Amino acid sequence: MANTDVDTSSPVEVVAESLLKRVADNLDLVLHGKRGQIELALTAIVSGGHLLIDDVPGVGKTLLAKALALSLGTDWRRVQFTSDLLPTDVVGVTLFNQKTGGFEFRHGPVFSHILLCDEINRAPEKTQAALLEAMEERAVTVDAVTRNLPEPFFVLATQNPIEHRGTYPLPESQLDRFVMRVSLGYPDRNASKLVLDTDGSDASLTRLRPVATIDEMQWLIETARKVHVADMLKGFILDLVDSTRNHPAVRLGASPRGSLALIRSARARALMSGRSFVTPDDIQVLAESVLAHRILLDPRASRQTDDLTVIREIVRSVPVPVRRSK
Repeated sequence: MANTDVDTSSPVEVVAESLLKRVADNLDLVLHGKRGQIELALTAIVSGGHLLIDDVPGVGKTLLAKALALSLGTDWRRVQFTSDLLPTDVVGVTLFNQKTGGFEFRHGPVFSHILLCDEINRAPEKTQAALLEAMEERAVTVDAVTRNLPEPFFVLATQNPIEHRGTYPLPESQLDRFVMRVSLGYPDRNASKLVLDTDGSDASLTRLRPVATIDEMQWLIETARKVHVADMLKGFILDLVDSTRNHPAVRLGASPRGSLALIRSARARALMSGRSFVTPDDIQVLAESVLAHRILLDPRASRQTDDLTVIREIVRSVPVPVRRSK
């Protein structure tokens, strides 16, 4: 393990829970009344995956992404996605250097531990697709040369609903690469009052200090992979995913990548709770955030329901496995 501040004299679950609580408390300082969404975002990161924050403008999507990056004390880059953004603006470009007489590769912002893609669905499909290899393989290929990205590597992307003007729907292949989709929702009255008290200023971000290192996050990711998942719970995950493929309102169900995302997220949630094992509750709580963006509804059904409602119905209908006493 890389050099970290982790106290290895305590049980790993206790250390992990304490570390993640510290990060969540730090995020609470700037994102009031959103503890549940904060914990979901951390779960996505500890699972080793990428996070899509989807909601209407002005509810704090970018604030959450920035606060996450600042709390981890690592190098991060922000790209504002626009209709004229080019793939080379994200991954980098090979240019001719007149002084040396040779070609040089200039790294794009994707070469960082955390890439904040703000309003990702405002860029055209070609630019969105530039991230596919980076998100899946942690590498980018430019001019037939493949270059590895730093480890760990996270994409924190925000997007506005596709009904908003000037947006391009993310393709299914890219949505599938986000381990989780989280919506913040409107703040409650107390949180709204705090926003008014500060006049909506982001000054609190300047006071935010790193409370974890990137090495500690890598340790958490590696530790989460060792969390035990009973065979009956693996079967439960497969039953949930299979149900998305057989639901009458669904035209395209969740892929095998969805099963992997659900088991990895469940392991991360168990670790956040100080446990070395996954429970059915971990899977049920996360199913919405992990599976809803991976299904494609039948056009006729989409007029009467939405992806979140369908996943909720599936979670209610699939029996929870019960361990039989010997």
